[in-house]
Amino acid sequence: MTHTTIKFGTSGWRAVIAEDFNVFNLRRVAHAVSAHIKDHPEYGIKGEEYLLALQKQPKGILKGRHVVIGYDTRYLSEEFAKQAAEVFAFKGISVLISNTEAPTPVIAWMVMKNHAVGGVTITASHNPGHYNGFKWTPFWGGPAIPEITDDIEARVLSISPQETEKILPFEQGTSAGIIKVADFHEDYFKQIFSILDARILKNSRLKTAVDSVYGTARTYLGPVLEKLGLKPIRIHEERDVMFNGSSPNTDEENLAQLKQIVLKNRLDLGLACDGDADRFGIIDSDGTWISPNLVLGILIEHLVKNKGLKGKVARSVMTSHFADAVAKYHGLEVRETPVGFKYIGNLLRTGQYLIGGEESAGLSMKGHVPEKDGILACLLVAEMAACERKPLKKIISDINRKVGNFVNQRINLHLDEKVNIANIIEKLKTRPPLNIAGSSVWRIDHTDGFKFILKDGSWLGLRPSGTEPIVRIYAEADDAVKMKNLVEAGKKIITGKF
Repeated sequence: MTHTTIKFGTSGWRAVIAEDFNVFNLRRVAHAVSAHIKDHPEYGIKGEEYLLALQKQPKGILKGRHVVIGYDTRYLSEEFAKQAAEVFAFKGISVLISNTEAPTPVIAWMVMKNHAVGGVTITASHNPGHYNGFKWTPFWGGPAIPEITDDIEARVLSISPQETEKILPFEQGTSAGIIKVADFHEDYFKQIFSILDARILKNSRLKTAVDSVYGTARTYLGPVLEKLGLKPIRIHEERDVMFNGSSPNTDEENLAQLKQIVLKNRLDLGLACDGDADRFGIIDSDGTWISPNLVLGILIEHLVKNKGLKGKVARSVMTSHFADAVAKYHGLEVRETPVGFKYIGNLLRTGQYLIGGEESAGLSMKGHVPEKDGILACLLVAEMAACERKPLKKIISDINRKVGNFVNQRINLHLDEKVNIANIIEKLKTRPPLNIAGSSVWRIDHTDGFKFILKDGSWLGLRPSGTEPIVRIYAEADDAVKMKNLVEAGKKIITGKF
């Protein structure tokens, strides 16, 4: 069996099902994670205690070290989850596994609530249906930081084909009480209701629609709203392992049907989550798709103004400065991070941060999981709409009058495969442009990629992909014309015309 190189990206390892994502490689990763757990004292584990000690525990009770496992709605995800459970059980690590598909933030909460050493979600998030993945959530309930994923990747290399055969069959594990199957819904619902103002939502009579894009939110987002006395129109809740031929994401194009339902039924909101429900999508009453950049800003306003909360704000480097302006208006400090919610999650863990978010629709808050939660984001937007009793666009325009306008865009510039991105990066490092779209560059931020901040506060961000011939271009200004000029300038920079 050929050893595939396993690499963890910004949110786990992902690969094509039946090619690199197969039982052999999944077991390699699970064995590597098991070894990682046992060799790190912060998990409170010493050596190979193994199976016999755990077999003495009462059935159905998880004591000592244990992991939480969940999975999404993709092809064979539940079987892959069981394969991972069989590896952990063999290694003497008890397993609490969901009885049905579960969102990534739900797994994160169950890790925290049950004091587990970590959690596994079998998911490829918003990737197309022919992908699947393995997401490791450490004991604190947030994305694994690079130190952890680097260690797991290194350990995978030493897992032999013979080692991957070492498992405890699922049925044997459940009968011995080492593997426990459970329903995660109620524990997560209790946590969500501890954050929301149920009275305001129940009295609001908000008219909503919910799009689960055939993913894991199908038994979470709609049911929460129904428990609040609302009656959302619910779509795309049947299981479709190929997501109707598209990627299970929450961008404007993929939510076109949700938009039409909002308009046709004169609803207040359209709410959506991606495949593993860690990202969100919002449609306003007039059918406008509200970008995650704007959602982060208005939720800062909501948490401070309507809920009376305080704390710092964390955002990724390529996320709109709208969040900064709203935070500054309320006297809140802002911390900028590299791209990837693992960095934001690490800050949320401190308890000092009120909210953290990124332009790619990741968001969470104090008192919750330090992991992206699309369900929570949708519900907070609904709560804000219930408090303000006006469309989101009106809320945004009211905030703009206080803090200014922010118009932004992100595009993926696909390059010819012959283009050497390393040369582009070197040129940007050694001979960066000092004037962009007719404005002087004030400073260059190298936190993650290249962010050219102009004297008027507008900015251009360039992030070359590390895996494919793509450069992501981010631009923000106080009006659409300036913003488009920045995008065009970014294209010229990448193609070497500056």
